Amino acid sequence: MFTTLQNKIENGVRASALGLGLGLGLLTATLGPAVARDAPQGFSDLAERLLPAVVNISTTQSIKGNDRGAEIPMFPPGSPFEDFFRDFMERQGGPAPRDAQPRKATSLGSGFIVDPAGLVVTNNHVIADADEITVTLSDNSTYTATLLGRDTKTDLALLKINPEGKTLTAVSFGDSDKSRIGDWVLAIGNPFGLGGSVTAGIVSARARDINSGPYDDYIQTDASINRGNSGGPLLNMNGEVVGINTAIYSPSGGSIGIGFAVPSSLAKPVIDDLKAYGKTRRGWIGVRIQTVDKELAESLGLKEAKGALVAAVDKDGPADKAGLKAGDVILKFAGKDVNEMRRLPRIVAETPIDSKADLEVWRDGKTKSLDIKIGELVDPVETKASAPAKSNDNDKEGSKVIGDTGLSVAAATPAIRERFGLDENSKGLVIVDVSGGPASEKGLRAGDVIIEAGNKPVSTPTDLEKAMEAARISGAKFLLLRIENAQSLRYVPLPVGKK
Repeated sequence: MFTTLQNKIENGVRASALGLGLGLGLLTATLGPAVARDAPQGFSDLAERLLPAVVNISTTQSIKGNDRGAEIPMFPPGSPFEDFFRDFMERQGGPAPRDAQPRKATSLGSGFIVDPAGLVVTNNHVIADADEITVTLSDNSTYTATLLGRDTKTDLALLKINPEGKTLTAVSFGDSDKSRIGDWVLAIGNPFGLGGSVTAGIVSARARDINSGPYDDYIQTDASINRGNSGGPLLNMNGEVVGINTAIYSPSGGSIGIGFAVPSSLAKPVIDDLKAYGKTRRGWIGVRIQTVDKELAESLGLKEAKGALVAAVDKDGPADKAGLKAGDVILKFAGKDVNEMRRLPRIVAETPIDSKADLEVWRDGKTKSLDIKIGELVDPVETKASAPAKSNDNDKEGSKVIGDTGLSVAAATPAIRERFGLDENSKGLVIVDVSGGPASEKGLRAGDVIIEAGNKPVSTPTDLEKAMEAARISGAKFLLLRIENAQSLRYVPLPVGKK
């Protein structure tokens, strides 16, 4: 970065034939000095105003008396301490009797009041599986809370307490989209069960994806956040909630200055839905998508690796009715650029149900505009994934090795379907063996079914060989395969190699 700026300075000076003064004058006008705003003289006035709105949350949960494992501290799987503590517990009395009375487990967290009527926001993981939820205010008064609703995808929950005529202090949500890296923020919560504590820091980063859910868009902060802070507010200097403290990165379990908060722009619509419906209502279009990497972009004729590649379209869903097809790349949705695949689920989720949206897709080497009516997302029933199919020598009977790809494929005959546990209606080419090479590097495995190659259906090994030869003749480096297995539908760019 320094070299780039230095080159701009040198070029700007040399470009002026009128002398050094004009060159420097233009530079100052263009770049300008970087001026930092003064740090606050203190946070005491702000903390005094906000602390009464932040609550401590404790939960109790019944655990069966013979569940000895719950008493053993948690260690990484395979840790020698795990066996040590298990032996210690057994020496202290062995397994609990079958008729032992249930025990009570407790946990602590934080929350904040968003409505003087007694509405409290916290993290879902703070109150998950709780039999009883107790909210303690800053004046040490306690109330039993009821759960109005929860959202596991954003880890948020809304509670209700009865203030019994007491006037509660509430805080309001601010606009996290206006928060900038370097802005001062306060975190208030209940670290380690000590009670209301205030820490200060800055916004360290925006739009962090920590792989915790489909809508990850965390604010990162260096304000100290520890166990027990979960569910507490992250506030700007106006006293507005810009985030809900949710997670930390820490090898030790304590704060090392890397904390994450759900931004208010994501949280507020969720809380509004929980208040109105007891659940979240999200937009849905009925597609399965995947990331567009450089190889996929080249296979699809895209100049840049961007957008969300449609791997499958739900039959009779909004996308199907709008004319969206597998192999399309969604570049824009409702006027918003989809630069990364993970951005699309949030854009769709935030689009009002039953509204119409325009989208721009990449299809057959050019852009195309479509209109779509937004449906409502319904969480699917979870099903247990089947185990990966294993090949054996019999599977290779009637199969053919495809060049140096590492693939052995066979037509989807009844015998092949039976061996790999495939649906009787499965069509395409079945991968019966993967022996290294590009196929292994791309994650292909025995039991996967190649439905299309180069956007054309394939049913015999000869079909695949012809598709690879056509790709080579056209000068393409990759052949785009559409792959189906028990878990997913996806596109895979397979290197075609040399003839």
